[in-house]
Amino acid sequence: MPPSVNTAPFFAPTHFDDAAAALERVREIHATSIDHLRDALQRYVAGGDIGRHVRACYPLVRVRTDTVARADSRLSYGFVAGPGVFETTLTRPDLFADYYLEQFRLLLQNHGVPLEVGTSTQPIPVHFALAEDDHLEGQLGPDRRLLLRDRFDLPDLGAMDDGIANGTFEPGPGEPHPLALFTAPRVDYSLHRLRHYTGTRPEHFQNFILFTNYQFYIDEFIKLGHELMADGASGHGYEAFVEPGDVVTRRSGLPPGARDALGTVPPRLPQMPAYHLVRGDRSGITMVNIGVGPANAKTITDHIAVLRPHAWLMLGHCAGLRNSQHLGDYVLAHGYVREDHVLDEELPLWVPIPALAEVQLALEAAVEEITQLSGYELKRVLRTGTVASTDNRNWELLPSHGMASSPERRFSQSRAVALDMESATIAANGFRFRVPYGTLLCISDKPLHGEIKLPGMANQFYRERVDQHLRIGIRALERLREQGIDRLHSRKLRSFAEVAFQ
Repeated sequence: MPPSVNTAPFFAPTHFDDAAAALERVREIHATSIDHLRDALQRYVAGGDIGRHVRACYPLVRVRTDTVARADSRLSYGFVAGPGVFETTLTRPDLFADYYLEQFRLLLQNHGVPLEVGTSTQPIPVHFALAEDDHLEGQLGPDRRLLLRDRFDLPDLGAMDDGIANGTFEPGPGEPHPLALFTAPRVDYSLHRLRHYTGTRPEHFQNFILFTNYQFYIDEFIKLGHELMADGASGHGYEAFVEPGDVVTRRSGLPPGARDALGTVPPRLPQMPAYHLVRGDRSGITMVNIGVGPANAKTITDHIAVLRPHAWLMLGHCAGLRNSQHLGDYVLAHGYVREDHVLDEELPLWVPIPALAEVQLALEAAVEEITQLSGYELKRVLRTGTVASTDNRNWELLPSHGMASSPERRFSQSRAVALDMESATIAANGFRFRVPYGTLLCISDKPLHGEIKLPGMANQFYRERVDQHLRIGIRALERLREQGIDRLHSRKLRSFAEVAFQ
């Protein structure tokens, strides 16, 4: 490193045969690097002259193996594809400690070779070293903000693209293969975006996610969350309910957390507010109102994916496309027609998005359990079929009825039974990021058959169906949690030469 750069202490690669010891070294490297940057930044913001360019780099974990042999595993992750050198940069061991520990443990178990942990050459952007409540822009004048690039490393989009997840990344000659889908800068970028979009810190996000496109579902989730927190004797296992602004309600009888008092109700809701039913092992449920449209669906799943959740489900409203359907009926998607156009470059349209048996069974069982219907009576209200997602909310108004290119003809040829704007995007990004996914929609209108939503009809529909639909989604996720994640993470979502991290 040139003498003009003031670098954080360097940790040479060290071999570890113990996962906990390897994690502890990751913590040490990350803490040392962040402290180095924060100390210099505080002096710079205070008006001091820090002189040289200040740099600190992320921790790195590396695996070397010279054989295809590995221990047998039922899991679809936890091992490298074959002989070679594999590595990834790491960040936020405070947030990802359990996740890293499990990945390290599986690598040691499956390959019997030590892990190498040391300092990487990937700089940490100074923005990602800020303390939780630091606001750099508000404390720097225009001149010193302009000089920030001369004194620190800023985010480099070239270091955080999704080539690994998209299957387009090819290491150069002599370069290591990736161990994880996301590099540390990409993870840090998304963690900051999550707080911006959802109004809650990443620490609150749980490993099971519900997405919805209507506030009605959020209203019911809030109501349910507070009911569960008031029931101190319940065996549900949820310890807290968190709302935007990091407003925390603890279950009755539990003491407050260290940061609970810092939560404040925001003056306005963020773009895609998130709410969290928290369990101590992070196996609770997060619900996000993504609003309307595939762009929002892609944006939020791009960022939540770095948290490596165990499953996400879409609960929302849709247009029923079959005359035999009724308002309030459910649609369980087993296939998708993608006319959303937001993922065409990252995931070409020729890539099929399969239904995942474990998720499908959990959703169907949850519908049966919550509605108390079975057999023929269940089939009367639950239709399994293809869901089409479009980026044109007013597709019905296109002047192409009866033409070969009309939406109606395409939807009919695809055997679609329902239409919405988000489900295919969420499923496609689940496939792309190896996150198990599913869709259960509720029919709120039938535009092809003259049944459009009118205010009075809509209000009655919402009152009758939203609570039940939400409870079905929650019960489906609880079923997936109860059956164990080893059955949930499917090999169907893994590519030929897959990364080792979940």
